[in-house]
Order: sequence, then C-alpha cells, then structure tokens
Amino acid sequence: MSISAWILAARPKTLPAAIVPVWVGSSPALLNPDPAVGSWLLFWCTLVSCVCIQIATNLFNDAIDHEKGADTEKRLGPTRVTSSGLISPRLVMGGALAFCLLAVLVSIPMVQARGWPVIVVGLVSLYFAYGYTGGPFPLAYRGMGELFVILFFGLVAVAGSWYVQTGEIGGAAIWVTALQCGFYSCVLIAINNLRDRIEDGGTGKRTLAVRFGERFAKFEIAFFCLAPVILGMLTMPDGLSILAQWVPMLVIGLVISGLVFRTPPGPVYNRFLALGAVQLILFAVLQSL
Repeated sequence: MSISAWILAARPKTLPAAIVPVWVGSSPALLNPDPAVGSWLLFWCTLVSCVCIQIATNLFNDAIDHEKGADTEKRLGPTRVTSSGLISPRLVMGGALAFCLLAVLVSIPMVQARGWPVIVVGLVSLYFAYGYTGGPFPLAYRGMGELFVILFFGLVAVAGSWYVQTGEIGGAAIWVTALQCGFYSCVLIAINNLRDRIEDGGTGKRTLAVRFGERFAKFEIAFFCLAPVILGMLTMPDGLSILAQWVPMLVIGLVISGLVFRTPPGPVYNRFLALGAVQLILFAVLQSL
C-alpha cells in the first residue's frame, strides 16, 4: 500500500465538484471591496470540510461498489483500489470515516459563526457521503445520482457557502448560480454513467443511462452543458456581460456535447470527463470576474 494508491482512491479529478461550488458561493462576499464583508477563515473551513466529505464519498463508493460486485473486469474508468487489491476494504472504509471526522472538526468555526443550520446541513451531507452508494436506499443504484449532485453540489454547496459567509439565505441570483453549478457538476456524473452503462447494467446499478439508454444519456449530457448558458443569458441583463461570461461556456458546452454524440462510450470518455472538469472550473473563473 502506498501514498499513490490513496491518492488514486481519493479521485482528485472529481474534487473540482466540491471546490467550485464553495468558491462560487463564497466569492461574492470575499471579493466585496468592503473589508468587513466575507471571511477567509470561514471560506477555508467550508472548502476543506466539503473536500473531505467528497473524498469520504469517493472512498465509501470504492469499497461499497467492490462489496456489491459493481466493479468488474469490464470497467472502463480509472482503477478502483479496493477491487484491484491495492488497499483492503476495511482500510478504505476506515479512511472514509477518518475524512468524515476531519470534516466535522474543520467545521467547528462555521458552527460557532452560524449555528444550528450548519449542523443540520453537515449531518445530512455526512450521511449521504455513505448513502450515495450504501445503506438501505443507495441513490447511485436507484438512478438518483444526478438529483443528488444538483442538490448537494449545486443548491446546498453554493447557497450554503453564501450563508456561511453572510448569515443570509441569498436572493434569486445565488440560487440561479447554485442551479447552474449543479448542472455543470452533473456533466461529470452523466459522462461517467454513460461510459459505464454496460457494466452497470450487468451489476444492478440502475443509473439513468442504464434505465433509459445511450441516446437519452447523450441528450442528458448536452442538457447539463447548455442549460446553465440559457439560464445565464435569461437572467443577466447586461449584453456585454453575456458575451464575456456565457459565450465561452457555450463554446465548451457545444464541444463536449459534440464529442459525446460522435463517440461511442469507451475509455476515451475519461478525456471527456477532464473537459467537463475544465468546464466547471471555467464557470467558477468567469463567475468571479
């Protein structure tokens, strides 16, 4: 067992889905010219806590998928450390629990600043770190992965980060941004599920790609790439701002959609996942301008 195996288990390529919503939700306060607005301490606590929960989710997923036989020799994605024997299932589960504990410890300043709402959101997030693939109703096995991502990596993470910074629920602009962020994060899971559709179908993992087929999954990816652009253009009154922020997002969304429609699912989809991560990061950068 090596450090590189643990890094592989943490799946660093998925971490933008945890980092971007925290930045997008926090940056309006952090970049406010009034120095009394925003807290970098609370930002770092929020960021580290969310990243820890994301890593815990990945570790739980690795071990539970192995236990359920969902990772087979047909796998097209990156190597899973449990099924490949790099790390024992017990250690992977222990690592997941350790990251959950670290998320709790790091969140203490957030609880002190904002009180019980942080506790409620934190407990629910910790449960679904496990319940995404484990427990009596594993969301990933019921075709609810996309809904989970929109809710937690969009609405909860963005609006929650804004609440931690300001103590306020946030107006329409924050919630639209949260929905856009959730859609862009869904691009990653939708590409992943389309790539693994055949394997998942044979192991009882009933993702939307398995339930409704390849054609549906490709249109789903295109929707998640392009719907945030439409939302942005409809809610942003300044024409120059539309050009600066949403034309680049439209271009990369069309590129990803075109590649997916022209290419049968296979290992090359791992490159499309990387493009999806770039799309998510570009969204965060343009939102900060």
